[in-house]
Amino acid sequence: MIKRIFIAIAAIAAVTAPAFAHLNPAEHGSLAAGFSHPLFGLDHVLVMVAVGLWAASLGGRKMLIVPAAFVGAMGLGFAAAIAGMPLPFVEPVILASIIFIGLMVAMALPFSVAGMAASVAFFAFFHGHAHGGELGQAGAMSFAVGFMLATAVLHATGIALGVGFARLQAGHGKSLLTRSAGVATAVAGLALAFAG
Repeated sequence: MIKRIFIAIAAIAAVTAPAFAHLNPAEHGSLAAGFSHPLFGLDHVLVMVAVGLWAASLGGRKMLIVPAAFVGAMGLGFAAAIAGMPLPFVEPVILASIIFIGLMVAMALPFSVAGMAASVAFFAFFHGHAHGGELGQAGAMSFAVGFMLATAVLHATGIALGVGFARLQAGHGKSLLTRSAGVATAVAGLALAFAG
């Protein structure tokens, strides 16, 4: 099963590798350009799915708080970028977010909902700022709605994986599958950091 997780991550990497594959807002519209934006960046995909995996450990309605904190803070980061607010270390913090959240998933340590939400919100601000820095000719509001929707879809994917993994290993404590996905995410984050 662990081999399948690594194969899935490799497949995601292959799909998201072309950094120049963002849709042109002039041809496809700002909403479509915004929606596609996080989907074509491996760094964004990894962290957003990992946020969902981490949130799934909370169970019930509480698991929605963490992705909501991410999406909300990402919107604030985007607004800061288009307002011209400089933010240092955007790319290093984005890479650190992959490693940090991957490790949190892998270690399955007890973490409060507020602590998880604050952690992801910190990193999300940088992700949003990066999106704002790459706005180009797209309409800001439509672009923002697009990437926030895509982010929510990626979070939902992570939650579904986390819930599914937990059901597969019900009665065996913390899901080895979820923890393995966390390790794979952190390793991918390290690989991206050293590749850059």
